[in-house]
Amino acid sequence: MSAQLHPPTTPHTGTITPITSLTTRYAPHVLALFRIVVGLLFACHGAASLFGVLGGAMGNGSALPAGSWPGWYAAVIQLAGGLLVLLGLGTRAAAFVSSGSMAYAYFSVHQGNALWPIQNGGEPSAIYCWAFLLILFLGPGAWPLDRLFFGSRDGAPEATD
Repeated sequence: MSAQLHPPTTPHTGTITPITSLTTRYAPHVLALFRIVVGLLFACHGAASLFGVLGGAMGNGSALPAGSWPGWYAAVIQLAGGLLVLLGLGTRAAAFVSSGSMAYAYFSVHQGNALWPIQNGGEPSAIYCWAFLLILFLGPGAWPLDRLFFGSRDGAPEATD
């Protein structure tokens, strides 16, 4: 079930303001743009680690050895999960797995080095974890390919332009 985006009303009059009407109208489209950007950036991390492109794994220009734990498997999740989220195919499942992989990365790789993400280098893991959790709960927004192939499966209203 998708989160419904209801326009907030003013506390005293109960009326919808023009700005809330505007933001409510475009919320599914902004959510879709957020999903697309997050998915693209996440897929780029996976491609860099798997194929040595875009600076390669950890910026050293090389690819991770196939099957190496946990980096290679994380890169597969990044590439596949990022592409699925980007396209809006199985978005919630892909966001769930991607969020979990970033939580694992944060707590197994970064958190032991220092308490705060700014200190331990875990900011990307933390941000991706929460971004994918948001996508999991709010859904894909407008324009997911799932809707094109299967119709609206989760009862979410179709976005209108």
